[in-house]
Amino acid sequence: MTYTVLIPARLASTRLPNKPLADLAGVPMVVRVAQRVKSGVAADVHVVVAADSPLIVQACNLHSIEAILTREDHISGSDRLAEACDVLGLDDEAIVVNVQGDEPLIDPTLPAAVAELLRSSTRASMSTAAHPINDVHEFINPNVVKVVLDRDQLALYFSRAPICWWRDGFTQGITALPQPRPLRHIGIYAYRTGFLRQFPKLEPAPLEQCEALEQLRALWHGHRIAVHVTDKAPGQGVDTPEDLLRVQKIFLDMRQDA
Repeated sequence: MTYTVLIPARLASTRLPNKPLADLAGVPMVVRVAQRVKSGVAADVHVVVAADSPLIVQACNLHSIEAILTREDHISGSDRLAEACDVLGLDDEAIVVNVQGDEPLIDPTLPAAVAELLRSSTRASMSTAAHPINDVHEFINPNVVKVVLDRDQLALYFSRAPICWWRDGFTQGITALPQPRPLRHIGIYAYRTGFLRQFPKLEPAPLEQCEALEQLRALWHGHRIAVHVTDKAPGQGVDTPEDLLRVQKIFLDMRQDA
């Protein structure tokens, strides 16, 4: 199966300016993301960085990573991905996997897994991933997005709240995890290109605005999202300067051990 991996990257990060170019053991972070993705996909899978700045394109080219320049004024990553699909000339049935540019420790097997799940899920417009939560603190953390599924592994709802809610087990506070095990959403998506082109034009959903979760727009408009469940927790992402320091140390340690 062929598909395209798109890695959106923009310099104007609010919490961490110039984040795509942050140094990870001598290599820009967005390049590390692309290299890690390429290590886990077939040789014929197209991996492309969709950048908002010539500086990102130049950094990628220096490391033999393909990159295209997209507009600076996109409101969301979905808009940037839709433009990238047009630049690359992808048809509406092509599958595109969106890997975030701040996930240099992403499981390299995930892009293929979500792409294959979408290919086989004719009822779904997009797919994503999740893993079982093992820690109560993650379960109650609003920055950890949870998802509940139906029997066909299609998403019923995503929330920052602790779901599913154990009716009798939480009367004294949340001190244990419910059964079935709650699932943490992993922020990787596969789309059919036709839906990706349509998605930014859909009316924003009230639930999306309440939870600050863009994927709820798809559910609100009646689209289904297939979910690949993996046993592997996601690697450390980079949202803050503190995250960057932790990931920099990991890459330095990896270089020393090599």
